[in-house]
Amino acid sequence: MVIYDSTLRDGAQAQGISFTVSDKLKIVRKLDEFGIDYIEAGNPGSNPKDLEFFEKVSRMNLKTARLAAFGSTCRAGVAAGEDSNIQALLRAGTSAVAIFGKSWDFHVADIIRTTLEENLRMIRDTVSYLKSRGKEVIFDAEHFFDGYKANPDYALKCLEAAAEAGADCLVLCDTNGGTFPSEIGRIVSHVAEEFSIPLGIHCHNDTGMAVANSIMAVESGAVHVQGTINGYGERCGNANLCTIIPNLQLKRNYNCIPEEQMKNLSAVSRYVSEIANMAHNERAPYVGHSAFAHKGGMHIDGVNKNPLSFEHIQPELVGNERRILMSEVSGRSTILKRIQKIAPWVDKNSPETKFLVDELKRLEHEGYQFEGAESSFELLVRRALGKDVSFFNVKDFRVLCEEHWQDDYSASAIIKVQVDGVEEVSAAEGDGPVNALDKALRKALAHFYPELDNMRLTDYKVRVLDSGKATAAKVRVHIESTDGKNVWGTVGVSTNIIEASWAALVDSIEYFLYHHHQKHAAEEDSRADAIV
Repeated sequence: MVIYDSTLRDGAQAQGISFTVSDKLKIVRKLDEFGIDYIEAGNPGSNPKDLEFFEKVSRMNLKTARLAAFGSTCRAGVAAGEDSNIQALLRAGTSAVAIFGKSWDFHVADIIRTTLEENLRMIRDTVSYLKSRGKEVIFDAEHFFDGYKANPDYALKCLEAAAEAGADCLVLCDTNGGTFPSEIGRIVSHVAEEFSIPLGIHCHNDTGMAVANSIMAVESGAVHVQGTINGYGERCGNANLCTIIPNLQLKRNYNCIPEEQMKNLSAVSRYVSEIANMAHNERAPYVGHSAFAHKGGMHIDGVNKNPLSFEHIQPELVGNERRILMSEVSGRSTILKRIQKIAPWVDKNSPETKFLVDELKRLEHEGYQFEGAESSFELLVRRALGKDVSFFNVKDFRVLCEEHWQDDYSASAIIKVQVDGVEEVSAAEGDGPVNALDKALRKALAHFYPELDNMRLTDYKVRVLDSGKATAAKVRVHIESTDGKNVWGTVGVSTNIIEASWAALVDSIEYFLYHHHQKHAAEEDSRADAIV
């Protein structure tokens, strides 16, 4: 199975995403390491950024992936060899070129406003010209399924024109994303009977069926699948490769990526979402933080007895992990298991267990929610068991908020911290009080813990717990943080939103520092053992 990634081109057309040249180079490296077959690198004729990117990416030594430049067929009335966009594709220097051409008679007549015959000429001329210049040509039949349903004879003629001109692969595109899986299966099967060259599929997600449509196309004869990491793309997005790849490889035994790379799927997904500066979809199949999360007592009991009871695969296969969510519905046994990860000697009859169960109930009654904030619960357990997790003491802090009509910052914070008896005072401006506090605290701790440069907040949520009390209501703040590899959540509750945010922020930093230092200590012990 050939996997063709369009994150850098189609994915970049998603609302809210704008990749820099550096971003694109990083993603190319990551996808190449992951084992993607083709990376659609962009349209060299569309903007100066892509021109710079193609110049720099040409110097990269890729291990597995082939780069493909993307563009349209030549214009109506213009020979391919004289078309400036076609020449830009050649200057990109990629071994493969993806060319899209119209295959829906409506688009030919009403959108590009030429004749049906001229459109066929444009397809033939472009493909044959690029083949004569030594390129592998992938022909994307734009709007193919809509075109086939409206005029099957003409849609097939467009494929014939590309095939006769030497195209190496014919990609059937559900460009508007409105086709159903049953239609995909029927049409792809028919096309597969008519053509002997490889067929591909390119689906959009406007009906929520891009993944299903892609799988159906493969089962009907397609051997080339296009999509994007995390499903990023125009409108509702493209087919999500992070779902398609494990579905095909783990469920249908197709060889999509090297077997040893499947465990990196979740990391790749999060890496791209970080670079795109998009919140990761925690409910995404396979790679979401919630994909293997269990909350209900019956579910937890079942998965503890046998994971197959409520998990369709082992989460480790895709680099994910099982999560047992902490809540009032989880049951004592669940809480005990979380405690035992920290203190294996504790059992159900231990006073620590009763204390922590009671404390959990008390805190949840006050408004705390440890579902999605397991890191705060871990710190609660460590503190209750006398396991010191305090790396700093906050002696004082102040926050000032002002309304600036022209300046970038609307708040400032002053913080005094103490680490091992040494005091440090710092100040910072931020976009709001929480951002200012975060910056000031990091600045104060940077001298003691430079590793904090590797940590950042990725999400911030506020929930009003009792709206009937208006401004006197309690609020719950959830903060999500990451070090680029791991993600953790913390929580704070107060009638003061700054205090609630502060509690969650401090927990987040304490959690990071604790685990960073534990890892560092383990590495030091390992090196010492190796020397001995």
